[in-house]
Amino acid sequence: MLAACQPPSAAPIVGTWLVTIPEAPFPLHMLAFHPDGTVQQSNPDAGDPNSSDSSAMGEWLTDHDRVKGKLVEVTADRTTHRFMSRGEISFSIKVNGNALSGTATAVFYDAAGVKVRGPVAATLQGQRVLP
Repeated sequence: MLAACQPPSAAPIVGTWLVTIPEAPFPLHMLAFHPDGTVQQSNPDAGDPNSSDSSAMGEWLTDHDRVKGKLVEVTADRTTHRFMSRGEISFSIKVNGNALSGTATAVFYDAAGVKVRGPVAATLQGQRVLP
């Protein structure tokens, strides 16, 4: 772990967030940041009529006043039901109370690990889900 990084256990990112990513095929996403440093992302599968993507899963850590991490998702062709790509989405987020903002970069790879698309830049704006 980098010297500037802190264990995520008490980080303000922990919780569930409704996040808007305008550049994504479907703009609304749910992100769940767990205290063990794992993160899960889900959104409706309707964003792209040609492909279907899995929920993304990954890791995160705090770095000074930011949260940095990576999510990975798998994409399949809707017609053939075969593997299309593996997407790796790196993100950097700043939390301000019950709001977050940040940026992300997505890169997609084929089954052999060769880059097929990206980097694709995106912005994130979110609100914490509260009971």
